[in-house]
Formats: sequence, structure tokens, C-alpha cells
Amino acid sequence: MWAAQFGSNVGSWMQTVGAQWLMSSLTVAAAPVALIQTASSLPVLLFALLAGVLGDLLDRRRLILACQTAMLAASVCLAGLTLAGRVTPVVLLALIFAIGVGNAFAAPVWQTLQPELVPSGERPDAIALGAVNQNLARAVGPALGGALLAAVNAGAVFLANAVSFLGVLAVVARARIPDRPHHGSPEHVVGAMRAGGRFILASGDLRVLLIRATLFIVPASAVWALLPVLARRNLGLGSAGYGLLLGGVGIGAIIGATLLPVARRRLGPDRLLAASTGLLCAATLVLGLTASAWIAGASLVGAGLAWICALALFNSSFQGGLPGWVKSRALAYYLVVFQGGMALGSAAFGGVAGAAGVKPALLASAGLLAAGLLAAAVLRLPSPDAGRIVPAELPMPELDAEPSSDDGPVFVTVGYEVDLAREEEFFNALPALRAARRRTGAIQWRAMRDAASPHSFLETYVVADWTEHERQHGRMTRTDHDALDAATAATTTGRRVVHHLTPASRPTSRSQ
Repeated sequence: MWAAQFGSNVGSWMQTVGAQWLMSSLTVAAAPVALIQTASSLPVLLFALLAGVLGDLLDRRRLILACQTAMLAASVCLAGLTLAGRVTPVVLLALIFAIGVGNAFAAPVWQTLQPELVPSGERPDAIALGAVNQNLARAVGPALGGALLAAVNAGAVFLANAVSFLGVLAVVARARIPDRPHHGSPEHVVGAMRAGGRFILASGDLRVLLIRATLFIVPASAVWALLPVLARRNLGLGSAGYGLLLGGVGIGAIIGATLLPVARRRLGPDRLLAASTGLLCAATLVLGLTASAWIAGASLVGAGLAWICALALFNSSFQGGLPGWVKSRALAYYLVVFQGGMALGSAAFGGVAGAAGVKPALLASAGLLAAGLLAAAVLRLPSPDAGRIVPAELPMPELDAEPSSDDGPVFVTVGYEVDLAREEEFFNALPALRAARRRTGAIQWRAMRDAASPHSFLETYVVADWTEHERQHGRMTRTDHDALDAATAATTTGRRVVHHLTPASRPTSRSQ
């Protein structure tokens, strides 16, 4: 599966190179060339959240096969029209967008699947390997695409991408894909999307990762969006020279993938990200100032190295904080930031290049990357800990009258008789407890003190209905249990008193 994914990713980036170069020959404006990256990335911004929910709710094999088949059809159409000389800028952008839609629906499932195929102790490495796959392909694919473009034409590049989908279809059709655990009845799409959003909002580490990723990806998009224009117009290169520039990116990516495990252990996430950002900033600055193709190629080696290290860090750190029930839909938020940042950044820097030139656009990108380094002092990257997201289901209570599945909202109260000598300890535990309840499904949460009994505290939270509360118990992880245990440890009795309240209804009349 890793090999099939790599082949498909390489084909996708070959397509991007072919489309950018073809667009630069169809129009003299810089903005349409940059819009190739936007057309490829924008579908993720529009559809990734829905795709993430479907990835958690539907049969993953069928979803991947359907998406790959649709992308294969669109790629064959693009190759045929190009070889026939019938492509216009609008047609090119429309077909690139259509292929991007298929990728938007497949990406959340595909990225979360690989770590599930290895033992739990190896999952952080599998996540990092998946990130290396994507980003190594991002560097190698353009180099191969440039070489094929120089040897044949853009139509051959698009045809090669179409062939790459066949490998994925063959492998996924035969793969043994693990089933996802489901708690209670199946979720509805809208409710599942809301649950994913609540999980992200209640997870501070994930929010930090999304902010840091945005600060890196948006300015970094300028290099990849404007490189064809830089090669053709500023450096005076043809398709062969462009391919050599992309080869520099591929060399840097291979070096980065090789050094990444050692660098991560020795530097840690924060210093490695700072080093990667600084290196990409310097490379972008050189690209904006130099008129030498050789110097530009050398700087792109550094850019490829920095890019793969940074994105592997983001991806592995983000997936490392996701329990199984929310993986696809939560990862969709990361993909929205990544591809949305690429789409919006490419469009913005393409507009700057069209109005003021490529050099000012690249210098602006370098300045924003340098400014993003300041965030490292405030927003530190979390270190993934697979042991903290291990499922730790909380048993449902035994009730005399079991509510029906759609009874709701459910108002839950949890009473604590707190040892006043440990009151500070109890208050320190409340933020983590609030986050645990919100991550697993609570739509409201409060902590109250009994005015008549200062040592009596009441935790209250609301869940949409009884079925969602059952799911909430099944979604608990070791981290959530630790938050609950920390609050309970500060009580005098070492126990909690829980009540579940559902809406009152008038009893139906009984015939005598």
C-alpha cells in the first residue's frame, strides 16, 4: 500500500508540473499559472470536512475505490484532450479541479489507514513514514514530470498520472482493511461533522499545530506556485531546465527523508521546525534575488529538504493526537489548513507576481516565513504520545429505566465531595476534565459549587441525546480517564455521584 500510494502521489505531482508548464504556454499571464495549484488544492478546502466524516462512517475500501476510479477517468480525459490539442486554460483548470475533488474525498481515509496496518507501538513511525511518502513524492514527482515533459509533452505526463491510479485500485481491492470501532447506532453526517469540530476545538495541542501549519504553508506556497514562471521568464529556461530545477527539489527531499529520524531525535520538534522554516526562508530569498539557474537549483535542494521535514513533523504530530473514532474527520481539518493554505497562498502570491513581478512575490514570501519563526517562542509543538490516545471505554451506568436512543438533551451531573485541603488540586484538574467532556461529545459544560456546602462541587454537562452519550462513553481515551481520575483523587471519598437527567414527559394514560 505504501508503494501504491507513493506511485499515485508521484503521478499527481507530475500532473501538477505538466499542467503548470502547459498553462504557461497557453497564456503569458502569471496568475493563471499560479491558479493551477489553487484548482488542485481548493477542492480539499471545500469538501475535506465532509470527506473526513464519510471516511469515519462509510466502508473505507469502497470510498477509496470510487474516488480513484473518478480521478482515473478525469486524468484520461485530460490526457486525451491535451494530446489532441483541444485544451484551453478554462478546460485545464476545470479538469484539474475535478481530479482535486476525488483527492479531497480520498485523502482523509488514505492518510489515516496506513498507521492502522502496523502494531500500536509502531504507529508513530508509520505516521511519519506516511508523511515522508506524501512529501517525498511532492519532490520526486515534479522532477520526473519535468523530465518526461522535456522528453515528450504534457499529454504524456497526464497519461502517466492516469496509469498511477491503476496501482492503487489493484492494491486496495485486495488489501485487508481493518474495521473501525463504532459505539451505538451509526452517526448522522451533520452530527458526526459537529463531533469532529468539537474534538478539534477542545484539543489545545491540535489547535497549536493548525496555527503553526498555517503560518508555514501559506508563505511556502509561493515557491511551488511561481517556480514555472521563475524558470521560464526570470531564468530563461526551457522544459529541460525546469526539470533540472525540480530535480534539485527531489534531491533535497531525499536528503530530508533520510535525515529526518535522526534530526527529530536530536533537535526535537520545535527546533527542527524552526530550522526547516529558516532554511526555506533563505532558499526563497535566494530564488527572489538570483539570476543564475545554478544558484536557484542549489537553493531548491535546501527548499526540498526544509519542506519535507516541516510537513512530516506537522502530519505525524497531528495524527499522533487522534483516537480512532475521529481520525478521518479530524485529519480533514489539517488537510483543509494544508491544501487551503496552498490554494489561497498560491492565488495571493500569483496576484502579487502578476501585479509587481515574481521577485517581489518571492521576497514577500521570505518575509512572512521569517515572521512565522516568532510563533515558535509562544506556540510550542506537542510531542505525539500514542499511549495517551489508547481507547479506555467508560462503562455505561445500570439504570432502572433505560432512556430511549433519541431521548435528549441529556443533562449529566457529577458530584464531588472535595477535601478542602486539596481544593487547589481539584481546580487544577478541571480544565483537562472540561476538555475531555467536550472532546467526547458534550455541547455544554460547567463546574458549580454548592453555596450551602463549600466542599460540595457539581460538574454539569449536556449531550445531544442518549445515543450520543453512549458514544461519549465509548470515545474515552487514557488521557480522558486521567483527567477524570485527577478530579476524583481530590475528593474525601474517592468516588463520584453521577445523575443522568432527560426531558420530563407526562405519562401516558392507562385504561382501567
